[in-house]
Amino acid sequence: MTQITEVAIRKILDSRGNPTVEVDIYTQSGFGTASAPSGASTGANEVTAFPTKGVDFAIQNFQENVAPKLIDMDVIEQEEIDSILVELDGSDNFSNMGGNVSVATSLANAKAAAFVLGLPLYHYLGGAFAKRTPYPLGNVLGGGKHAVGGTDIQEYSAIALGKTAKESIFANAQVHAHVKKRLKDKFPDSAIGKGDEGAWVAKMDNEEALELVADACKEVSDTAGFSIRPCLDIAASELFKDGYYHYKNGKLNTEDQIEFVTHLIDNYELNLVEDPLDQEDFEGYSKLTKAVGSKCTIVGDDLFVTDVNRLKNGIQMGATNAVLIKPNQVGTLTRTIETIKVAHENGYKTVVSHRSGETTDSTIAHLAVAFGCHAIKTGVVGGERTAKLNELIRIEEEIIQSEG
Repeated sequence: MTQITEVAIRKILDSRGNPTVEVDIYTQSGFGTASAPSGASTGANEVTAFPTKGVDFAIQNFQENVAPKLIDMDVIEQEEIDSILVELDGSDNFSNMGGNVSVATSLANAKAAAFVLGLPLYHYLGGAFAKRTPYPLGNVLGGGKHAVGGTDIQEYSAIALGKTAKESIFANAQVHAHVKKRLKDKFPDSAIGKGDEGAWVAKMDNEEALELVADACKEVSDTAGFSIRPCLDIAASELFKDGYYHYKNGKLNTEDQIEFVTHLIDNYELNLVEDPLDQEDFEGYSKLTKAVGSKCTIVGDDLFVTDVNRLKNGIQMGATNAVLIKPNQVGTLTRTIETIKVAHENGYKTVVSHRSGETTDSTIAHLAVAFGCHAIKTGVVGGERTAKLNELIRIEEEIIQSEG
């Protein structure tokens, strides 16, 4: 009943129109499917999304050399299946199979196991204690690699801190709408576009953009009746070259960058800042977190790339107080869970995240609930983003009904 009887893989489109993969896992009484996203701003230490020969080669390799090895394996044995995927790849960064192929297979297997047992995925993975929904974190204005022509800083986001996921999700959507209105008022004769994640794009200075988003958050907070705070993903590694952070209006050394980020946190009451420094600067992160970590969540994405060993190093150095979780950065669900557990055991917050090139797969909503994550970063608008948010609303309804 729980043995794998068939495995299928196909090439599908992500939200940028690029190819990615979707994997189906079948048992006699169950089925699971999952697809993998891709990032534009990627960490140097995350696994390879696809082999150098491309997606079509990855699919052929999977069909010939991976899928047959999975037949008759037990979907309940998640760690064993993930171990087989690592073994069949044979590299230290999934460069042969592709991390996207592996993670789609790993997540599809977990969903098939949940199906067999008649459980929603969040309950299957998290058990009876999976009863808390994360705060939604949504990109409302941006630039960097996600929106050419916008700000240097990659993402200006809102995090709504309502009592329920549903009210928080709709509050973030209101912030997105308010940002649009403010941009139209500010640039009445200019076209206002969107970036990869559905955030608005405009030619603005970095701090000018933050002030606009912070004002929109406050305006919606006043009517919603709960706090909505601005957040940043600076994606600083994309700005760092030859020892300096290069902005359109000048360059900053590490100490200047720390001072700049501290200034933004203090002046705009930022709730969360992701990737404020270069991905190898553990020491700089430690200085920043020591200075502002009591009042702001400092999140490592490129710094950690969901890798448990890099996270352990960061914990030892006091580098941040939170870690971003992206399953396709490490290639399997087992590795993802290991990193989440180490983070929580050491008092770190976890933020489960989408990628800029997304699919309509909603699995990360289940992961965020299953493991009691602090927040879920999904964007605010666009079908591939709202798929996660709407799934979170459904999950919350199930939890409320089960408790009632």
